Amino acid sequence: MTEHNHHHFEGFERNAQTRKVAIVGAVTNLVLSAVKIIFGYIGHSHALIVDGIHSLSDLLSDALVVFASHHANQEPDAEHPYGHGRFETAATLALGILLMLVAIGIGWDTVERLFDEEKMQVPGQLALYAAAFSILANEALYWYTLIVARKVRSKMLEANAWHHRSDAVSSIVVFAGIGGSILGISNLDTIAAVIVCVMIAKIGWTLGWQALEELVDKSLDEEEVRRVSGVIDAVDGVRSLHMLRTRKTGHMSAADVHVLVDPKLTVSEGHMVAVKVEEELKNNIDHLSDVTVHIDPENDEDVPPCDGLPLRNEVIDHLQKVWGGVDCVNEKAEIALHYLSGQIDVDLLLPLECFSSASASAELKKRLEEKVSGDERFNKIELLYKAP
Repeated sequence: MTEHNHHHFEGFERNAQTRKVAIVGAVTNLVLSAVKIIFGYIGHSHALIVDGIHSLSDLLSDALVVFASHHANQEPDAEHPYGHGRFETAATLALGILLMLVAIGIGWDTVERLFDEEKMQVPGQLALYAAAFSILANEALYWYTLIVARKVRSKMLEANAWHHRSDAVSSIVVFAGIGGSILGISNLDTIAAVIVCVMIAKIGWTLGWQALEELVDKSLDEEEVRRVSGVIDAVDGVRSLHMLRTRKTGHMSAADVHVLVDPKLTVSEGHMVAVKVEEELKNNIDHLSDVTVHIDPENDEDVPPCDGLPLRNEVIDHLQKVWGGVDCVNEKAEIALHYLSGQIDVDLLLPLECFSSASASAELKKRLEEKVSGDERFNKIELLYKAP
């Protein structure tokens, strides 16, 4: 199976698993919301009714999960060349905002109720049983969703799992509030409703903030960055690395890095080092899907830049003019250029007969260096012989 087909199959399976979890969650939340709202109304528990409305908001979050999963796993296209992973991030942000709005709206109503004694009623046993059922159902849904989320590496699905856990915890608070009110502790049911609203708002804020950080290209955590650096350093031919940048894209990640190699490597060998770095990163860090490697002959953070230096055609034309008439140097001479530390080093490949003696080669090099001695663009001139 090719890498492209493997990722396509993986995306299809991931989408199918996510859709299945969302459907199970939607059905469960539909049942829970109906049970809690009905039994909360019958049992005179405002906290249970609030919890039921919370479960209704979960239905929308499950719909967002299905929508985002469908779009996030689509193949890259002309309009989205980096893929669609950010659909998942955007959905997580929307889910966080939704939870905060729900919490604020219900919380406001609950606080008003707390100061209105006419609306205070003691909950009944049915409300207590409904809260207990909600605790068990949400906890089961949490574990089911979390297992699948870790299997398919979905932060959005994991966020939804913790949402289910928050539902279980809020139901525990509701259970305690109803139980306390039944035992004669005044207003405990309504106080429990306020606590649930605060919990919902906190979960919403956490999810929204994490998604926002991803949308503004926050780096991977320090441990992951160290892993990436370690893999790159271990590649043969890599002297060091710098300007390593990472970011998350939905359930996957991307990295770009500058890698320092021997400055005299050929273009093809330098390219091979870059290919190997990319290959090792993708093989060792499974969430890295996009890797860009920039090969550097020197650490451009520590040396003068080569900006403004002329490119090959201009350099060769200039050298042929200033070296014109020098023995052994003609239009067929092979010249290699090395752009280092803000200057150009020149390797001149000449026939063996140009090196008839040590003094002759030394004299030739001296003449060539004198021709460019006043030009600050050039640094070293090296003479090499080539086989016939």
